[in-house]
Amino acid sequence: MNVRNLLAAMVMSSLLASSATAQEALVTYKSLSPELALDLARATMADCRNHGFQVTVAVVDRFGVTQVLLRDRFAGAHTVSTASGKAWTAVSFRTSTTELNTMSQPGTMQAGIRNLPGAVIIGGGLTIEAAGSLVGAVGVSGAPGGDADEACAKAGIDAIRDKLDF
Repeated sequence: MNVRNLLAAMVMSSLLASSATAQEALVTYKSLSPELALDLARATMADCRNHGFQVTVAVVDRFGVTQVLLRDRFAGAHTVSTASGKAWTAVSFRTSTTELNTMSQPGTMQAGIRNLPGAVIIGGGLTIEAAGSLVGAVGVSGAPGGDADEACAKAGIDAIRDKLDF
């Protein structure tokens, strides 16, 4: 009888352990709703317009997939791929493209990231965090310089900050 109880206990332990392992295999993450991503893009573009800039704004999810892309009427054709690339780069490296530009200067160890396919190492891409979780990134292209692109992106994020703590 003791052997049976011991075997039953071992089987139950084994089932519980495999159940816990299965639960650890699933992850939960936060993501931007399409509406919030659109609000962010609109707020970013509005800030750029207030400064007289015609830009393209791209918002990507945490995986770098485009959720929203807005191009102002007179923004250059190149701004579409550049804004998308900045957002993708920021979320992929989990840092702003301005910081990436600084840390990947020629002669540094990280200089090689400038040659990676799809990486756009120009200021104007910022990550978006909500309650400590990375939820996406925004990229802006078309203002006169990466610093101006980044300022618009930051203003856009600030405009929706209260909705990010969901």
